[in-house]
Amino acid sequence: MSDPNSPTRFNEDKATYTVRGGGEVPDLAAGVAAIRNVLKTLPARPGVYRMQDARGDVLYVGKARALKNRVTNYTQVDRLPKRLQRMVAQTRSMTIVTTNNEAEALLLEAQLIKRFRPAYNVLLRDDKSFPFILLRADHDFPRIQKHRGARRAKGNYYGPFASAGSVNNTLNALQKLFLLRSCTDGFFKTRDRPCLLYQIKRCSAPCVGRIGVEDYAELVGDAKDFLAGKSTKVQTKLGAQMTAAAEAMDFELAAVLRDRLKALTFIQGTQAINAEGVGDADVFALACRDGVMGIQAFFIRGGQNWGHRSFFPAHTNEVPEDEVLTSFLTQFYEEVPPARNVLLDRELIEGALLSEALAERAGYKVALSVPQRGDRRRLMEQAKRNAVEALDRRLAESTTQAKLLREVADLFELAEPPNRIEIYDNSHIQGTNALGAMVVAGPEGFRKGQYRKFNIKQAATDDDFAMMREVFGRRFARAQAEDPDRDAGDWPDLVLIDGGRGQLNAAKGVLEDMGIEDVCLVGVAKGPHHGREGREVFHLMDGRELTLPVNSPVLFYLQRLRDEVHRFAIGAHRAKRAKAIGASPLDEVPGIGPARKKALLMHFGTARSVRGASLDDLKKAPGVSAAVAQQVYDFYHSR
Repeated sequence: MSDPNSPTRFNEDKATYTVRGGGEVPDLAAGVAAIRNVLKTLPARPGVYRMQDARGDVLYVGKARALKNRVTNYTQVDRLPKRLQRMVAQTRSMTIVTTNNEAEALLLEAQLIKRFRPAYNVLLRDDKSFPFILLRADHDFPRIQKHRGARRAKGNYYGPFASAGSVNNTLNALQKLFLLRSCTDGFFKTRDRPCLLYQIKRCSAPCVGRIGVEDYAELVGDAKDFLAGKSTKVQTKLGAQMTAAAEAMDFELAAVLRDRLKALTFIQGTQAINAEGVGDADVFALACRDGVMGIQAFFIRGGQNWGHRSFFPAHTNEVPEDEVLTSFLTQFYEEVPPARNVLLDRELIEGALLSEALAERAGYKVALSVPQRGDRRRLMEQAKRNAVEALDRRLAESTTQAKLLREVADLFELAEPPNRIEIYDNSHIQGTNALGAMVVAGPEGFRKGQYRKFNIKQAATDDDFAMMREVFGRRFARAQAEDPDRDAGDWPDLVLIDGGRGQLNAAKGVLEDMGIEDVCLVGVAKGPHHGREGREVFHLMDGRELTLPVNSPVLFYLQRLRDEVHRFAIGAHRAKRAKAIGASPLDEVPGIGPARKKALLMHFGTARSVRGASLDDLKKAPGVSAAVAQQVYDFYHSR
């Protein structure tokens, strides 16, 4: 029997749970029953569990030191917060994975959260890869470059940097300071005179012998010292060299060294955060207000500030701050190597476990600590202040955004403010390299990870209406197949089309043929005075046309949405066109790879000459067998 004073009571006759103040929850009993069924076979070992709904979608991923004990807690629903009661009510099955220890379970939990993005886990929204600086080690004259993604190339990696801007600024400064090359190996091989970077004193031109291997290696060593935080050593060395050059009356060299010293001083002066004496550290501070949490991260390497970034994890409502920060860190370090020192603004309940897990992944000791005094304490105070300020800006922006979305709903007569807005545009030049583009926006802004481009395959590429029909047909056919019940949040509440009545009717016709009649479509046309901002005409599905005052905030917002899809479509089109320009007619010949294509072009000079060559001439090309020659000949002469 259930305790009558409990906030949650089970009704055995109805097989329902009654939550105090919340009414009956008929699915909660089914969820508890599903969990109890799994409990029968659970071991008391470390591992990870996934809770899944009736469709098999993952609701939650958790880890445990003892799986049986942890999962048992979900059957004691009177002790669970409402958030977890809702999760249990949706649970219909579980997947269990055992591990050797709890640290392994913590690492696996982070991997699965990033993979499945469950609705009840704290999620790191911004999971884009961080940029690094790579100083390659596979060439006599190593190249310095920006790098993202897997670290497969041989060399030294420095990072992470908070943003592309941070790494670009540092690379520009390093080029001025150390004159290291940034060009590709292919470009390096073909030079017969210095490029512009040499002229503007950002490269030492090793490609044409303006510097020897030993002297270049010395520059590389200086760059490594600087990136390792030994800027004072580099400054002293440059100062001594400049003095020696001046005394030897080599004023040209002295001027070069003087400019390099200026570049070094500039770099040191642009450190927005004083991190001297900190060494290598990642700094994290959490701020919380009105149920929203923000985390500020500083990246310090060698006592230098390599940028900072604000994060706003999702699904943090009703979740303790300690749990949010722990979950954030495990996901953040899934891709990014941790610094040896991770400075936090609070002690974590699972701090020792997290330190062990990070060390296991990184291959070196990772210490988590809360600074108490000195430079680290001052740095943490700055991180806290930045976290609060970033959260205040976020809340102010959210309030403004929420108001805009309410006004958009009123304008287009939507029942609720839209949670997902999709905007569409087509791009082509006289029918070539045609594609459609879709961008997505919501209450939090643009969702760039959900942007899509559609290569036009069937429609006549000089027919904008046909292109729009193809794009909408593919987009919504997939939506109907993958999410017919519209539970995943991938169906739009509002669709904006960059175009007038014709494009709107083309899209409307496609949706009507599919039986989709509840998606709001709006065409955004430039109006009678093309190119004049503020004269846009909004075409509605019932034939009405709307215009807005030129100073309307809603108009500015809708213009931003339209401009973003236009930017994305143009960028995708340019990339496709550039790829097409670099293509060769020989690419169409089946069985011809890069090596044979190069051999044919080197022998005949052009693709046209290959097409007109006789079978005997093709056989004479080096590296081309008789079978391949026959294949090429048949391709061009059998059509």
